Amino acid sequence: MSDRDFTPNEMMTIAASRALKGDDVCFVGIGAPSAACNVARLTHAPDITLIYESGTIGTAPDVLPLSIGDGELCETAVTTVSVPEMFRYWLQGGRITIGFLGAAQLDRFGNINTTVIGDYDHPKTRLPGGGGAPEIASSAQKIYITMVQSKRGMVDKIDFYTSFGHGEGGDHRRRIGIDTEGPALLITDLAIWEPDPETKEFTVVSLHPGVSREQVQETCGWTVKFADRLDETPAPTALELKTLRDLKARTEAAHKGTAGSGAKKGSKDG
Repeated sequence: MSDRDFTPNEMMTIAASRALKGDDVCFVGIGAPSAACNVARLTHAPDITLIYESGTIGTAPDVLPLSIGDGELCETAVTTVSVPEMFRYWLQGGRITIGFLGAAQLDRFGNINTTVIGDYDHPKTRLPGGGGAPEIASSAQKIYITMVQSKRGMVDKIDFYTSFGHGEGGDHRRRIGIDTEGPALLITDLAIWEPDPETKEFTVVSLHPGVSREQVQETCGWTVKFADRLDETPAPTALELKTLRDLKARTEAAHKGTAGSGAKKGSKDG
């Protein structure tokens, strides 16, 4: 994509942002999901309600948060509730339309691992863990996932089930009593994927500009299925790119202040 004026990561974030609507109530994960959700808020979905795990409702951060405990979230929220109320009333009460998650490992059925790489008792890498993601994955009306493609991340079998997707596929969610839709969309730096209506296996429905089927397969640990009608993701517009880049620039400037001598946001890590 060297001849294009946007990066694969920018394409991923913008494609993910387009999936959100103004009437969505979205439980936002930190990192790429947060960037996508805030680009949506700043462009085509100004009325979207963004909720973070720390209990901030209707937040409208000027910069991307470092963590769910970032003061920027509370300062710009409509209100902040306790974590128990967030999970019991908002999430488990069915009031969240979209749970937007990232993944360290992902399989073809949308099951997510953010706990360990390798054996649980003797892991190669200990990851940050699930946080609220397991509850989000089961209680939000539907789940969107965003991640950069790699054979290390998109694997045939995840090492640990942190957040349940479609399990073994088909009606597995229903069989174990989960009545929400589950993973409905996967947006990577190369493509857009949707679950097959019957098997629930993620299938590529759109390739990003300049991306080939071979590139998608080379960066995925299972045999990729492509839709019969394969679209091309529309390239980012000038407004979308400017919005994302300005947001990233503000974020970088603010976080440099955190690392310095007690600038505006110096208290966030305390």
